[in-house]
Amino acid sequence: MLFAGFKDEVTANNQETFLSRVRQLTFEGRRSGEGYYSTDGSKLIFQSERELGNPFYQIYTIDFKTGRTVRVSPGYGKTTCAFFHPNNQTVLFASTHHDLNAKTKQKAELDFRASGKQRRYSWDYDEMMDIFTANPDGSNLRRLTTAKGYDAEAGFSPDGGKIVFSSTRSAYGNDLTEEEKKLRDVDLSYFGEIYIMKADGSGQTRLTRSPGYDGGPFFSPDGQRIVWRRFNKAGSVAEIHTMKLDGSDLRKITSFKSMSWAPYFHPSGEYIIFASNKLGFSNFELYLVDALGLNEPIRVTERVGFDGLPVFSPNGLQLCWTSNATPEKQSQLFLAKWNHEAALEALGRAPKRKTEYVQSSSSVSEDDIKRHVAFLASDELEGRRTGSKGIRMAAKYIREQLVASGLEPLGSDDDSYDHTFEFTGGVELVKPDNKMILRGHTGEDHSFDLDKDFRPLAFSANGQIEGEVVFAGYGLTKPGKLGVGYNSYGDLKVKDKIVMVLRYVPEEISVDRRQELNRYAGLRYKALIARNNGAKALLIVTGPNSPNAGELAKLNFDTSMAGAGIPVVSISGEMGNSLVQFYGKSLKELQTSLDKENPHAVHGLSLPGIVLSIKTNIKRIRKKDSNIIAMLPPNEKTQLGDSSEYVMLGAHYDHLGLGETGGFGIKGEEGLVHNGADDNASGVAALLEMANYLASRRKIHPEEFKRGIIFSFWSGEELGLIGSARYAANPTVDLNQVIAYLNFDMVGRLRNNKLTLQGVGSSTRWKKLIERRNVLAGFDLTIQQDPYLPTDTTSFYPKGIPVLAWFTGSHKEYHRPADDPDTLNYEGIERITQFASNMVQDLVVESERPDYIKVEKTSQGGSRDAIRVYLGTIPDYASEDVKGVLLSGVRGGAPADKAGVKAGDIIVFFAGKEITNIYDYTYALDAVKVGKPVTMEVLRKGKRIKLKITPGTR
Repeated sequence: MLFAGFKDEVTANNQETFLSRVRQLTFEGRRSGEGYYSTDGSKLIFQSERELGNPFYQIYTIDFKTGRTVRVSPGYGKTTCAFFHPNNQTVLFASTHHDLNAKTKQKAELDFRASGKQRRYSWDYDEMMDIFTANPDGSNLRRLTTAKGYDAEAGFSPDGGKIVFSSTRSAYGNDLTEEEKKLRDVDLSYFGEIYIMKADGSGQTRLTRSPGYDGGPFFSPDGQRIVWRRFNKAGSVAEIHTMKLDGSDLRKITSFKSMSWAPYFHPSGEYIIFASNKLGFSNFELYLVDALGLNEPIRVTERVGFDGLPVFSPNGLQLCWTSNATPEKQSQLFLAKWNHEAALEALGRAPKRKTEYVQSSSSVSEDDIKRHVAFLASDELEGRRTGSKGIRMAAKYIREQLVASGLEPLGSDDDSYDHTFEFTGGVELVKPDNKMILRGHTGEDHSFDLDKDFRPLAFSANGQIEGEVVFAGYGLTKPGKLGVGYNSYGDLKVKDKIVMVLRYVPEEISVDRRQELNRYAGLRYKALIARNNGAKALLIVTGPNSPNAGELAKLNFDTSMAGAGIPVVSISGEMGNSLVQFYGKSLKELQTSLDKENPHAVHGLSLPGIVLSIKTNIKRIRKKDSNIIAMLPPNEKTQLGDSSEYVMLGAHYDHLGLGETGGFGIKGEEGLVHNGADDNASGVAALLEMANYLASRRKIHPEEFKRGIIFSFWSGEELGLIGSARYAANPTVDLNQVIAYLNFDMVGRLRNNKLTLQGVGSSTRWKKLIERRNVLAGFDLTIQQDPYLPTDTTSFYPKGIPVLAWFTGSHKEYHRPADDPDTLNYEGIERITQFASNMVQDLVVESERPDYIKVEKTSQGGSRDAIRVYLGTIPDYASEDVKGVLLSGVRGGAPADKAGVKAGDIIVFFAGKEITNIYDYTYALDAVKVGKPVTMEVLRKGKRIKLKITPGTR
């Protein structure tokens, strides 16, 4: 009579179709559940509350031949989720017996029950729960996990070499948002994620990164996939999913929009059994679904109450599950004979799923975007600086998402997503080769100490020189009459001398005057002026009246790595003072007279007989990093022409690290992680969502993809577009086959519905496509024609490729540590992503290729060379080890174009100045006049060519 509840309420078409000889297996104790077979089917391991004085589950085995039950776990603390190793000689389970408060918690629970109170059922995610292995008799107990947090719900792989489990350890990290911190206090299950490790506990690796509880994982019978259930963020809905062992190829198997959980594969691998409350909140029934989730699930049980945690025997002919179909309504284990043939027949008749099978979410998802940004802009990645550990973590994450979406690799090597490039990632002093010696002024040489008395700067030229020292005040030169201009050099003769100057600008001038002079006070500019005046080297000293008085300047990494052309060395205040003291002066006296711009102050001072020997050697550190390149290929049956064509999409995934380069260095923000949520985790998240959405679309409508799509994630953008420039120079697809490049950089701060589209002037096709798709998208658009932008489009437009860039505007958090995930408009990113995806679909399906327009000068800004005068040259900011300024192109109709300047030219002379780097060029541009022709000399294929160019204005 035990299962009368089942017999009275089921239809013969379901319950009795699949189950026969139903019986209760366990009786002892208050409750039992979660039974799993040994691989030979002779035993079952399960959890049960049956130890006197312990109100929590312990782990037991039951022998089907003898009926003997043996406790495996220690008997105290909490335990759950046991499983047999395939060799049947080892078991695993989760336990808190190592918790020093384990017995205290037992007493507290017993006292609560004794009070007569009752609590609603809720699983306990005890942070002391860890995974252990033992012999089936409980001996040889060994702990496998030690992380803070709930580690449980584990199972062995069929070969016994791996363990999959669920863990809440991410709840205890330091990178939680304020929202997540609040969630941690009320719902620890939200942080449950799937992990995998080796059977000995090593190699613990996280597989999922989705908001909401991921748990209950098991391996498929062939060991190639993992099945588990995923809750939504609110914890109200759970669906069954499968994935590969590396976390890729996510498949959503059910779409019940209810709590579907506890999935388990049949040994045949053809279907999955699970429990769901689709028919009522507390009414859990068993269901079957095919392994791919192509058809609607089939209901197995029909009894009001709880039936869940189903498990097949190794031969597939028996089912064990947990049910409260007992007189006490407490859960116990039940067994039944299983009809495999009937299950296959029923699944064959099942209707097709109404929700399409997808790799992850098939539509653009705000939740997925949040998930991407939360990881990419977390403190754990330390700002994703090019070449760093953090950016490698970001690259791994991006690859995982691309694999999960089913995109093909298109990197430098076959079967690789990585397009690797080298770059200069820093500098270091070659200490034995950096020397400074004062020659015999007092009868013998005196050597100064590196990093105490002197330190070469990062942009110093390497070499060895010797010369007399000349003091040149603040080392400033600004055009203009007395009171407006400034000239530290005047009649001072510095040719072939070593010039010593003060850092910064005069300390006691007005704010307006300071702003004027600051433009000419950069260390590079002071080095340029000294070099142009014939100096052999430059010494820079921080005067006693200045901030950081007497301190050496830092060896800051300079992203351009262009040398100054002469040795440039920071010296200590003590050393600077000792040099001028030979002539009865003090640095304090000299600086104080200059700080008030006293016209009678000593601006320059020759120091005859003070001879220094300087040797500098700075090593440029070469590093490697990778762009991540993936592809959706065109449909071979519908592609256009004999050779494939592609639409290329891009977003840079690097940022500023701790603000070492590119950060503003605002007081109080030094050394803080620059997470770069908007710049550019937002663009990467949008591109990942587009990849997933378009890949899903291609599965359903392959005929639409007449062109392929390349998804490119650039590194080195913050160092000067290095990654995209390297790819443009060494592409993995002929760029002639790329019909357009679309870029996503800072798309996370949509405000007042305003979206900027840049580069529209690069093709006449853009406005038509924008108009068509924005009717539905509904943005208040700002259209900018100029394709010369300070982002990765600049690497492709000069190659003859039309470009279009999405941008939501700058903000006060730009390049600061405050650019965090909680500042983004995620709904805005979702809308932008869908808008762009729709335009991409137009580009891949329409036969007409966007035309390329060479844009002439425009009144709209946006390019990097937006300086007062206008030449229209486009420097190659990624070039290294080039003396001069290499050009990647010139703007059509601009002064440079009219003068005959061409892409690939290296500017070495301009307006009477030798040009060795981009800074020389920028400063030289400041000195020329609009409309007055000047001479430019370029190296073209090794030949020096002289050109006449007339600067214009924008």
